[in-house]
Amino acid sequence: MKIDWAALGSVFGVSLSATVALVALFTLGMVGLSKHEAATDQGGAATLARTGAYACFALCAAAVAYGIYLIVV
Repeated sequence: MKIDWAALGSVFGVSLSATVALVALFTLGMVGLSKHEAATDQGGAATLARTGAYACFALCAAAVAYGIYLIVV
């Protein structure tokens, strides 16, 4: 049995970068929600922060759904 170390390293690199990207997107979504809450506490309306947070969460969900699709197919 021969292990293709280059392919194994490539898979590791892609999975690590995908994980970091998903964590960053989710973190941006949480920051957007906290900015929205801070703005509403001060009496303002931060619809851009809420919209950005929802967009980040939607991208996270799409990436997870695509990963599940790749596993199933």
